[in-house]
Amino acid sequence: MTKNIKELEQEEEELSQAVRSSAQQIWQAGLGAFAKAQQEGGREFTRLVRDGSELQKRARSVEDATDTVARKAERSSRRASSTWGKLEQVFEERVARALATIGVPARSEMEALNHRIDELERMLAELAGEHLRQAARKKPAAKAAAKKPAAKRTAPKRGAAE
Repeated sequence: MTKNIKELEQEEEELSQAVRSSAQQIWQAGLGAFAKAQQEGGREFTRLVRDGSELQKRARSVEDATDTVARKAERSSRRASSTWGKLEQVFEERVARALATIGVPARSEMEALNHRIDELERMLAELAGEHLRQAARKKPAAKAAAKKPAAKRTAPKRGAAE
């Protein structure tokens, strides 16, 4: 049942031979790949350079197109903002005319009225202050007149004349 030593040695030798053969094949495959890469490497390098040049040309054309689009977008944006400004001005003018037609006062008219009201309030305050000063001057004269004793009337006594 046990294998003898010769059989084990023989199996070991076969296994070793199979490993050597496999390693030899791997080495030869590597050398073949290296040789093929050297042969095709020059052609492959040339193809890669050509592909890179084409890609660079496409990238430049995309960059140029992007710059062109950006410039046109900027011009359009400026035109649009100018157009919106004009549209806003026309709208404001029409609204102001419509409000004036129905009798709504303009902002400038309201500001002038507010200014006039402030001026009138100031004048009223000055007049009220003047009136209070005059009233204060009249009060001491009224108090002096009130201090003079009034003539006493005496009523006849009862009982003395009877």
